[in-house]
Amino acid sequence: MDLRLGHLYPELMSTYGDRGNILTLLRRAEWRGLRLHVDGIGLGERPDPAAYDLYFFGGGQDREQAVVAADLVSHKGAALREAAEAGAVMLAVCGGYQLLGREFRTGSGAVLPGIGLLDAWTVAGERRNIGNVVVRCPWDAARRTLVGFENHSGKTYLGPGCAPLGLVAVGAGNNGEDRTEGAVYRDVYACYLHGSLLPKNAWFADHLLHRALVRRYGAGVPFPPLDDRLEEAAHQAILARVQQVGRAAVSVQ
Repeated sequence: MDLRLGHLYPELMSTYGDRGNILTLLRRAEWRGLRLHVDGIGLGERPDPAAYDLYFFGGGQDREQAVVAADLVSHKGAALREAAEAGAVMLAVCGGYQLLGREFRTGSGAVLPGIGLLDAWTVAGERRNIGNVVVRCPWDAARRTLVGFENHSGKTYLGPGCAPLGLVAVGAGNNGEDRTEGAVYRDVYACYLHGSLLPKNAWFADHLLHRALVRRYGAGVPFPPLDDRLEEAAHQAILARVQQVGRAAVSVQ
């Protein structure tokens, strides 16, 4: 079975190890005998909404976001909204997250337009949030935990049109005020978790792959489990580190 992944702006929007998310999806697909084809989608390109099962949109600095924002709105916004409504799976991190929302008001006062796929908006904050993050995901049937690393000053707020990806146990999350982190709309998932996110959270990588397979091949598609002892050890190591520095005591079932 084949899947196709569109990597949005791979040269401009891929800070803090975000490309590791692509590598994780590639390997976990390969270990199951799946072929995941990855195409970069750069400036000026208009993606076919039906061509991709997965999209990844990484983070970038304000300068890169300013370049990307205009192109995203004029060349890709309509296609991405159509793809999301048709069931495509998307993962957006930090700057990519902000540009999937309505707008991002930068520290200089500039307003970068988003494509409005997510009912969310971002304003520049005065404080930069840097450090490990632990997020509990109530939407997951097993109520599992995500761990990652945040490095952002943007403060993102959610409207009623989307739900948070999770609730922050450690870290600032979306805005440091309401304890939310990230956003979910249909199979679009967005967050501030760098580091990379998916190698530290194998279950979430599998969730994205499985949802993409269901979109392409239907609900009965086989998806065998993998031996994730090393991946789970990496996840637990982050939790232990958080405990050691005294930021929180977090336990995972």
